[in-house]
Amino acid sequence: MKRELYLFGIIVFPLFFISCNANKEKQETHQQTVFTGKSGEIKLIILDPGHFHASLLLKFPQKQINDTVYVYAPKGEELNQFLSSIEDYNNRPENPTSWIPVVYADSDYLEKMIADKKGNVVILAGNNQKKTEYIHQSISAGYHVLSDKPMVIDAKKFPMLEAAYDTARIKGVYLYDVMTERYDVLNAISRELLKNKTLFGELEPGSQDNPSIQLESVHHFYKNVSGNALLRPAWFYDVEQQGEGIVDVSTHLVDLIHWICFPDSTIDYKTNVRVLSAEHWPTKVTQAEFEKSTKLNVFPYYLQKDVKDGSLYVLANGRINYEVNHKNAQVTVMWNFEAPSGTGDTYNALITGTKASVRINQNKATKYIEELYVERNQGVDQQIFDLELKNEIVRLQKAYPSISLERINDQKYHIVVPIESRPGHEDYFGYVAQQFFQYLVNRDMPEWEIKNTLTKYYITTTALQLVQDKLID
Repeated sequence: MKRELYLFGIIVFPLFFISCNANKEKQETHQQTVFTGKSGEIKLIILDPGHFHASLLLKFPQKQINDTVYVYAPKGEELNQFLSSIEDYNNRPENPTSWIPVVYADSDYLEKMIADKKGNVVILAGNNQKKTEYIHQSISAGYHVLSDKPMVIDAKKFPMLEAAYDTARIKGVYLYDVMTERYDVLNAISRELLKNKTLFGELEPGSQDNPSIQLESVHHFYKNVSGNALLRPAWFYDVEQQGEGIVDVSTHLVDLIHWICFPDSTIDYKTNVRVLSAEHWPTKVTQAEFEKSTKLNVFPYYLQKDVKDGSLYVLANGRINYEVNHKNAQVTVMWNFEAPSGTGDTYNALITGTKASVRINQNKATKYIEELYVERNQGVDQQIFDLELKNEIVRLQKAYPSISLERINDQKYHIVVPIESRPGHEDYFGYVAQQFFQYLVNRDMPEWEIKNTLTKYYITTTALQLVQDKLID
């Protein structure tokens, strides 16, 4: 992007408009809500960027985003980290960005953001305890909101999220969840495979003990992001602020289940789902590990409730069993402190149909690279299945020209997706932003996006409530 396209009026123009009359202010507000796709018309506000996902949304330049980015946050290390990341992106030798952060850092940052009326899209990625309130306040002020997950971490605040969507309809603004995993090529291909009923058949109903849909994700507290060791804020270890595993990472897994298995379908939590069971268990983090990831040599006061014998026990792991459209699904999330050398976060999935199963494995056998497989069910004619699968690969090659098919045995097939043709995880954040901005231009966000987001958070927060109710009983 050429910086001169965006510099005109960035500082002087808003000051000029302070002195304008009310009619012109109303006209400017209306103009800000109409998007055409032209360069610089998206004016971002970054609100309290406490999570590194806030900077990842700005890792790559997009012509529709104005170079000037308004940042409202409390003073502290989290704000410093965000600004440092932006500076790194601006100064990198290849594909540098040209962001110009305009920062307001004080205790009244939220009130100041609402009063200033600068920008038109709020980006949220930070402390999840505050996030639902941030969403509600931003929507009520007339801003569009692109929010990192999770939007809500407990059942008490779920009605506030529903109210935010109701207000968004009235205000004519959009609220969108950053669901990056839809842009994983293997997930996208899995979705297409399930659409082929001749190949996959219908989803098996499964049972609570043996669900037909099983997704599992393993994450790590200490990792590298954009080539640097990630510094976690201490509150990330507090489930009252970050949220337990079953209300945090599980949001991605529940989203994938609905997006892959029931594409473009509206799923209403009041009629289409039933949460069956949930469980959780802690990850032990030693004092030395905590210091390694936070640079703090003591556990803050708010973590003392989770400290036992000098180590921190974080309820970061969990499992949810639920029923959606009469199909049984299970999501499992686990957190370890650090991945063994040569490995990293992992994702495994199994979706069972009446004719075939679709499986994603990422483990030692795959050298910790995600790989996609199709498995023919017993009793399905092999020749017919082979022909249908080959035809499906030919069809998929129109969108994914580098993929190919490798037969492992009479029942198992490997859909080969070369590593070099797969976008990296950090790239997904730009894709999510592009999709959201396209919705703003076309005003065509589908109803299922809204309904399914609420259903997703109903499932995760209800599961947490089930676990908490067990403890009370």
